[in-house]
Amino acid sequence: MATTTGAFIAGGIAACGAVTVTHPFETVKIRLQLQGELQSKKDAPRLYRGVFHGVGVILKNEGPSGLFRGIGAAYVYQMILNGCRLGFYEQLRTGVTTAIFKDGNVQSLGVNIFSGAASGMLGAAAGSPFFLVKTRLQSFSPFLPVGTQHGYKNAVDGLRKIGGNEGIKGLYRGVGAAMVRTGFGSSVQLPTYFFAKRRLVRHLDMQEGPALHLSSSAVSGFVVCCVMHPPDTIMSRMYNQTGNLYSGVFDCLFKTIKTEGLLAIYKGFNAHLARILPHTILTLSLAEQTNKLVRRMEDRVLPATVKEKI
Repeated sequence: MATTTGAFIAGGIAACGAVTVTHPFETVKIRLQLQGELQSKKDAPRLYRGVFHGVGVILKNEGPSGLFRGIGAAYVYQMILNGCRLGFYEQLRTGVTTAIFKDGNVQSLGVNIFSGAASGMLGAAAGSPFFLVKTRLQSFSPFLPVGTQHGYKNAVDGLRKIGGNEGIKGLYRGVGAAMVRTGFGSSVQLPTYFFAKRRLVRHLDMQEGPALHLSSSAVSGFVVCCVMHPPDTIMSRMYNQTGNLYSGVFDCLFKTIKTEGLLAIYKGFNAHLARILPHTILTLSLAEQTNKLVRRMEDRVLPATVKEKI
Protein backbone atom coordinates (compact mmCIF):
# COMPACT_ATOMS: atom_id res chain seq x y z
CA MET A 1 0.00 0.00 0.00
CA ALA A 2 1.23 3.50 -0.81
CA THR A 3 1.57 6.22 1.79
CA THR A 4 -1.39 8.55 2.39
CA THR A 5 0.26 11.21 0.22
CA GLY A 6 1.02 8.66 -2.49
CA ALA A 7 -2.54 7.31 -2.45
CA PHE A 8 -3.89 10.89 -2.60
CA ILE A 9 -1.79 11.62 -5.71
CA ALA A 10 -2.62 8.28 -7.34
CA GLY A 11 -6.35 8.72 -6.71
CA GLY A 12 -6.35 12.25 -8.09
CA ILE A 13 -4.49 11.29 -11.26
CA ALA A 14 -6.83 8.36 -11.86
CA ALA A 15 -9.91 10.58 -11.44
CA CYS A 16 -8.57 13.22 -13.86
CA GLY A 17 -8.06 10.54 -16.49
CA ALA A 18 -11.64 9.37 -15.98
CA VAL A 19 -13.22 12.84 -16.04
CA THR A 20 -11.57 13.63 -19.37
CA VAL A 21 -13.67 10.87 -20.93
CA THR A 22 -16.93 11.39 -19.01
CA HIS A 23 -17.19 15.19 -18.71
CA PRO A 24 -19.56 15.63 -21.70
CA PHE A 25 -22.15 13.35 -20.05
CA GLU A 26 -21.83 15.39 -16.84
CA THR A 27 -22.67 18.54 -18.83
CA VAL A 28 -25.79 16.91 -20.30
CA LYS A 29 -26.80 15.55 -16.89
CA ILE A 30 -26.64 18.98 -15.25
CA ARG A 31 -28.73 20.59 -17.99
CA LEU A 32 -31.34 17.83 -17.73
CA GLN A 33 -31.49 18.31 -13.96
CA LEU A 34 -32.00 22.07 -14.31
CA GLN A 35 -34.48 21.81 -17.20
CA GLY A 36 -37.99 22.78 -16.12
CA GLU A 37 -36.80 23.87 -12.67
CA LEU A 38 -39.82 24.57 -10.42
CA GLN A 39 -42.23 24.30 -13.35
CA SER A 40 -45.06 21.82 -13.66
CA LYS A 41 -44.41 18.98 -16.09
CA LYS A 42 -46.98 20.23 -18.63
CA ASP A 43 -45.50 23.75 -18.68
CA ALA A 44 -41.80 22.84 -18.72
CA PRO A 45 -40.06 23.01 -22.13
CA ARG A 46 -37.95 19.98 -23.09
CA LEU A 47 -34.92 21.48 -24.76
CA TYR A 48 -32.86 18.37 -24.00
CA ARG A 49 -34.72 15.07 -24.45
CA GLY A 50 -32.16 12.60 -23.19
CA VAL A 51 -28.50 11.68 -23.13
CA PHE A 52 -27.73 11.38 -26.83
CA HIS A 53 -30.15 14.10 -27.88
CA GLY A 54 -28.46 16.40 -25.36
CA VAL A 55 -25.00 15.57 -26.67
CA GLY A 56 -26.16 16.15 -30.25
CA VAL A 57 -27.89 19.46 -29.50
CA ILE A 58 -24.90 20.85 -27.61
CA LEU A 59 -22.47 19.73 -30.33
CA LYS A 60 -24.64 21.29 -33.03
CA ASN A 61 -25.09 24.65 -31.32
CA GLU A 62 -21.94 25.06 -29.22
CA GLY A 63 -19.41 22.65 -30.68
CA PRO A 64 -17.11 20.35 -28.64
CA SER A 65 -16.20 23.23 -26.32
CA GLY A 66 -19.82 23.33 -25.14
CA LEU A 67 -19.60 19.74 -23.91
CA PHE A 68 -16.32 20.46 -22.13
CA ARG A 69 -17.36 23.66 -20.34
CA GLY A 70 -15.81 23.74 -16.86
CA ILE A 71 -13.29 20.96 -17.52
CA GLY A 72 -10.50 22.90 -15.76
CA ALA A 73 -12.53 23.24 -12.57
CA ALA A 74 -13.51 19.58 -12.90
CA TYR A 75 -9.85 18.52 -12.90
CA VAL A 76 -9.12 20.48 -9.73
CA TYR A 77 -12.25 19.14 -8.03
CA GLN A 78 -11.47 15.55 -8.99
CA MET A 79 -7.92 15.85 -7.69
CA ILE A 80 -9.25 17.07 -4.35
CA LEU A 81 -12.30 14.80 -4.06
CA ASN A 82 -10.85 11.53 -5.24
CA GLY A 83 -7.47 12.28 -3.76
CA CYS A 84 -9.20 12.46 -0.37
CA ARG A 85 -11.60 9.60 -1.08
CA LEU A 86 -9.04 7.14 -2.39
CA GLY A 87 -6.18 8.51 -0.30
CA PHE A 88 -7.84 8.49 3.12
CA TYR A 89 -10.30 5.58 2.78
CA GLU A 90 -7.89 2.78 3.55
CA GLN A 91 -6.21 4.76 6.34
CA LEU A 92 -9.56 5.47 7.99
CA ARG A 93 -10.80 1.92 7.52
CA THR A 94 -7.66 0.39 8.99
CA GLY A 95 -7.59 2.82 11.91
CA VAL A 96 -11.25 2.34 12.87
CA THR A 97 -11.11 -1.43 12.37
CA THR A 98 -8.00 -1.68 14.53
CA ALA A 99 -9.64 0.43 17.26
CA ILE A 100 -12.77 -1.74 17.29
CA PHE A 101 -11.56 -5.26 16.44
CA LYS A 102 -7.86 -4.92 17.38
CA ASP A 103 -7.04 -6.21 13.88
CA GLY A 104 -6.77 -3.90 10.87
CA ASN A 105 -7.33 -6.78 8.42
CA VAL A 106 -10.90 -7.50 9.61
CA GLN A 107 -13.54 -6.61 6.97
CA SER A 108 -16.59 -4.88 8.48
CA LEU A 109 -19.31 -3.56 6.16
CA GLY A 110 -20.30 -0.87 8.68
CA VAL A 111 -16.72 0.37 9.06
CA ASN A 112 -16.21 0.29 5.30
CA ILE A 113 -19.34 2.37 4.68
CA PHE A 114 -18.36 4.87 7.39
CA SER A 115 -14.83 5.19 6.02
CA GLY A 116 -16.09 5.69 2.47
CA ALA A 117 -18.63 8.33 3.52
CA ALA A 118 -16.19 10.20 5.78
CA SER A 119 -13.39 10.37 3.20
CA GLY A 120 -15.83 11.43 0.49
CA MET A 121 -17.46 14.15 2.58
CA LEU A 122 -14.04 15.52 3.47
CA GLY A 123 -13.14 15.76 -0.20
CA ALA A 124 -16.51 17.27 -1.16
CA ALA A 125 -16.20 20.03 1.44
CA ALA A 126 -12.63 20.86 0.40
CA GLY A 127 -13.47 20.94 -3.32
CA SER A 128 -16.93 22.52 -3.12
CA PRO A 129 -16.03 25.94 -4.64
CA PHE A 130 -14.64 24.24 -7.74
CA PHE A 131 -17.73 22.07 -8.17
CA LEU A 132 -19.87 25.18 -7.72
CA VAL A 133 -18.18 27.09 -10.54
CA LYS A 134 -18.03 23.93 -12.69
CA THR A 135 -21.80 23.50 -12.40
CA ARG A 136 -22.46 27.11 -13.34
CA LEU A 137 -20.11 26.93 -16.32
CA GLN A 138 -21.73 23.72 -17.56
CA SER A 139 -25.28 25.05 -17.20
CA PHE A 140 -24.53 28.12 -19.31
CA SER A 141 -25.69 28.06 -22.94
CA PRO A 142 -26.12 31.05 -25.27
CA PHE A 143 -28.46 28.94 -27.44
CA LEU A 144 -30.62 26.69 -25.22
CA PRO A 145 -30.36 28.03 -21.65
CA VAL A 146 -31.80 26.15 -18.67
CA GLY A 147 -31.82 27.32 -15.05
CA THR A 148 -30.07 30.48 -13.92
CA GLN A 149 -27.40 31.58 -16.39
CA HIS A 150 -23.96 32.77 -15.29
CA GLY A 151 -21.76 34.33 -17.97
CA TYR A 152 -18.36 33.47 -16.54
CA LYS A 153 -15.42 33.54 -18.95
CA ASN A 154 -13.74 30.62 -17.20
CA ALA A 155 -13.32 29.01 -13.78
CA VAL A 156 -10.95 31.69 -12.46
CA ASP A 157 -13.33 34.45 -13.56
CA GLY A 158 -16.23 32.60 -11.93
CA LEU A 159 -14.44 32.13 -8.62
CA ARG A 160 -13.38 35.78 -8.60
CA LYS A 161 -16.92 37.05 -9.30
CA ILE A 162 -18.55 34.73 -6.76
CA GLY A 163 -15.99 35.63 -4.11
CA GLY A 164 -16.27 39.36 -4.88
CA ASN A 165 -20.08 39.46 -4.92
CA GLU A 166 -20.98 36.86 -2.30
CA GLY A 167 -17.83 36.35 -0.23
CA ILE A 168 -16.68 33.07 1.29
CA LYS A 169 -20.29 32.14 2.02
CA GLY A 170 -21.06 32.35 -1.69
CA LEU A 171 -18.13 30.12 -2.62
CA TYR A 172 -19.45 27.48 -0.22
CA ARG A 173 -23.09 27.80 -1.27
CA GLY A 174 -24.61 24.32 -1.39
CA VAL A 175 -21.73 22.64 0.44
CA GLY A 176 -24.18 20.80 2.69
CA ALA A 177 -25.93 19.26 -0.32
CA ALA A 178 -22.53 18.39 -1.81
CA MET A 179 -21.44 16.58 1.35
CA VAL A 180 -24.71 14.63 1.53
CA ARG A 181 -24.47 13.70 -2.15
CA THR A 182 -20.84 12.65 -1.98
CA GLY A 183 -21.30 10.94 1.37
CA PHE A 184 -24.04 8.80 -0.18
CA GLY A 185 -21.90 7.93 -3.19
CA SER A 186 -18.65 7.40 -1.30
CA SER A 187 -20.33 5.26 1.35
CA VAL A 188 -21.09 2.64 -1.29
CA GLN A 189 -18.44 3.18 -4.01
CA LEU A 190 -15.35 1.64 -2.42
CA PRO A 191 -17.18 -0.87 -0.16
CA THR A 192 -19.17 -2.27 -3.14
CA TYR A 193 -16.04 -2.26 -5.30
CA PHE A 194 -14.04 -4.31 -2.81
CA PHE A 195 -17.09 -6.48 -1.98
CA ALA A 196 -17.63 -7.29 -5.67
CA LYS A 197 -13.92 -7.88 -6.13
CA ARG A 198 -13.75 -10.39 -3.26
CA ARG A 199 -16.87 -12.23 -4.47
CA LEU A 200 -15.61 -12.45 -8.06
CA VAL A 201 -12.31 -13.87 -6.86
CA ARG A 202 -13.99 -16.33 -4.49
CA HIS A 203 -16.91 -17.55 -6.64
CA LEU A 204 -15.68 -17.08 -10.22
CA ASP A 205 -12.00 -17.61 -9.49
CA MET A 206 -11.07 -14.39 -11.29
CA GLN A 207 -7.45 -13.41 -11.05
CA GLU A 208 -5.99 -10.00 -10.17
CA GLY A 209 -5.89 -7.91 -13.33
CA PRO A 210 -7.83 -5.55 -15.64
CA ALA A 211 -10.82 -7.90 -16.10
CA LEU A 212 -11.38 -8.15 -12.34
CA HIS A 213 -10.95 -4.39 -11.86
CA LEU A 214 -13.37 -3.65 -14.73
CA SER A 215 -16.09 -5.99 -13.46
CA SER A 216 -15.84 -4.77 -9.87
CA SER A 217 -15.91 -1.13 -10.99
CA ALA A 218 -19.03 -1.68 -13.13
CA VAL A 219 -20.92 -3.12 -10.15
CA SER A 220 -19.79 -0.24 -7.94
CA GLY A 221 -20.73 2.41 -10.53
CA PHE A 222 -24.30 1.18 -10.92
CA VAL A 223 -24.90 1.09 -7.16
CA VAL A 224 -23.37 4.57 -6.76
CA CYS A 225 -25.68 6.06 -9.40
CA CYS A 226 -28.83 4.59 -7.82
CA VAL A 227 -27.92 5.88 -4.37
CA MET A 228 -26.43 9.24 -5.31
CA HIS A 229 -28.70 10.66 -8.01
CA PRO A 230 -31.48 12.29 -5.89
CA PRO A 231 -29.03 14.33 -3.73
CA ASP A 232 -27.02 15.01 -6.90
CA THR A 233 -30.07 16.71 -8.48
CA ILE A 234 -30.61 18.78 -5.35
CA MET A 235 -26.93 19.76 -5.29
CA SER A 236 -26.98 20.89 -8.94
CA ARG A 237 -29.92 23.20 -8.23
CA MET A 238 -28.44 24.52 -5.00
CA TYR A 239 -25.16 25.32 -6.76
CA ASN A 240 -26.75 26.97 -9.77
CA GLN A 241 -29.13 29.26 -7.88
CA THR A 242 -28.49 32.90 -7.15
CA GLY A 243 -30.27 34.75 -4.37
CA ASN A 244 -32.39 32.62 -2.07
CA LEU A 245 -34.47 30.43 -4.36
CA TYR A 246 -33.81 27.59 -1.93
CA SER A 247 -33.04 28.11 1.74
CA GLY A 248 -31.44 24.70 2.14
CA VAL A 249 -31.29 21.06 1.08
CA PHE A 250 -34.71 20.07 2.40
CA ASP A 251 -36.36 23.24 1.09
CA CYS A 252 -34.99 22.45 -2.38
CA LEU A 253 -36.14 18.83 -2.12
CA PHE A 254 -39.64 19.84 -0.97
CA LYS A 255 -40.12 22.54 -3.64
CA THR A 256 -38.83 20.27 -6.41
CA ILE A 257 -41.15 17.38 -5.53
CA LYS A 258 -44.14 19.65 -4.86
CA THR A 259 -43.86 21.51 -8.16
CA GLU A 260 -42.47 18.89 -10.52
CA GLY A 261 -43.43 15.57 -8.93
CA LEU A 262 -41.46 12.84 -7.20
CA LEU A 263 -39.64 11.68 -10.32
CA ALA A 264 -38.11 15.15 -10.76
CA ILE A 265 -35.29 14.17 -8.40
CA TYR A 266 -34.36 11.50 -10.96
CA LYS A 267 -34.09 13.91 -13.88
CA GLY A 268 -30.97 13.13 -15.88
CA PHE A 269 -30.59 9.65 -14.36
CA ASN A 270 -29.63 8.01 -17.67
CA ALA A 271 -27.08 10.74 -18.36
CA HIS A 272 -25.72 10.26 -14.84
CA LEU A 273 -25.47 6.51 -15.42
CA ALA A 274 -23.74 7.10 -18.78
CA ARG A 275 -21.26 9.27 -16.92
CA ILE A 276 -20.82 7.42 -13.62
CA LEU A 277 -20.33 3.89 -15.03
CA PRO A 278 -17.30 4.69 -17.20
CA HIS A 279 -16.10 7.24 -14.64
CA THR A 280 -16.15 4.70 -11.81
CA ILE A 281 -14.65 1.98 -14.00
CA LEU A 282 -11.86 4.26 -15.19
CA THR A 283 -11.23 5.86 -11.78
CA LEU A 284 -11.00 2.61 -9.84
CA SER A 285 -9.22 0.68 -12.58
CA LEU A 286 -6.71 3.49 -13.12
CA ALA A 287 -6.34 3.88 -9.34
CA GLU A 288 -5.16 0.27 -9.13
CA GLN A 289 -2.49 1.01 -11.73
CA THR A 290 -1.46 4.46 -10.45
CA ASN A 291 -1.22 3.11 -6.89
CA LYS A 292 1.20 0.43 -8.13
CA LEU A 293 3.21 3.06 -10.00
CA VAL A 294 3.36 5.39 -6.99
CA ARG A 295 4.29 2.47 -4.75
CA ARG A 296 7.20 1.55 -7.03
CA MET A 297 8.36 5.17 -7.01
CA GLU A 298 8.13 5.30 -3.20
CA ASP A 299 10.12 2.07 -2.93
CA ARG A 300 12.97 3.83 -4.71
CA VAL A 301 13.01 7.05 -2.71
CA LEU A 302 11.66 6.28 0.79
CA PRO A 303 14.04 5.08 3.52
CA ALA A 304 13.58 1.53 4.81
CA THR A 305 12.31 2.70 8.21
CA VAL A 306 9.37 4.50 6.54
CA LYS A 307 8.55 1.62 4.18
CA GLU A 308 8.25 -0.78 7.11
CA LYS A 309 5.35 1.29 8.48
CA ILE A 310 3.20 1.28 5.36
